[in-house]
Amino acid sequence: MMEIKVLGTGCAKCKKLEQITENVVKEMGLDASIEKIEDIYKIMQFGVMQTPGLVVNGKVVLTGRLPKSDELRNLLTS
Repeated sequence: MMEIKVLGTGCAKCKKLEQITENVVKEMGLDASIEKIEDIYKIMQFGVMQTPGLVVNGKVVLTGRLPKSDELRNLLTS
């Protein structure tokens, strides 16, 4: 099972990343759990200084911006 963490303090972009991640996971039929992390200290433990951030299986794959759906698909399958 893939573990996905959406890092963000609750801003609009962070919420949007969580939403599009859920949509892409569902659309692709991936076996994945999605966790939203809003605690700034936990976010900083990943070395992320700009949100939103995306962590896939323990690896930070995106910070500071929203990906397009195609890019997100690639991030989740690579």
